[in-house]
Amino acid sequence: AGRFFYQRLVEFMASGPMWAYILAHENAISLWRSLMGPTKVFRARNCVPDSIRGTYGLTDTRNTTHGSDSPASASREIAFFFPEFNEELWYQRDEPYLRCGQVYYNAKERVHCVCRAQETELA
Repeated sequence: AGRFFYQRLVEFMASGPMWAYILAHENAISLWRSLMGPTKVFRARNCVPDSIRGTYGLTDTRNTTHGSDSPASASREIAFFFPEFNEELWYQRDEPYLRCGQVYYNAKERVHCVCRAQETELA
């Protein structure tokens, strides 16, 4: 709020469906930002045309995607979009399983779930 592009950005974000995800990977921020491409759509189209923004971006405020620029921003944005998510608890309880590859994808809920010893049936 308070920035010159705020109103345009809010209007674009509210103009249709939106999906928010929490990406979990040691280098999630840098990998996702690389896939998105530069924020400036003109630069994305010319320098990284196969990036998400290079392919689908319309303008700098309608660039199709967003990604946190730091772990602190990610924590703040996760808390905003997923208020029920406890990041500290996730790191303690679930992240070690993810690191070992003990997860499966639940397509119905569109989320990765942890495979624990007591979970025998995978969705």
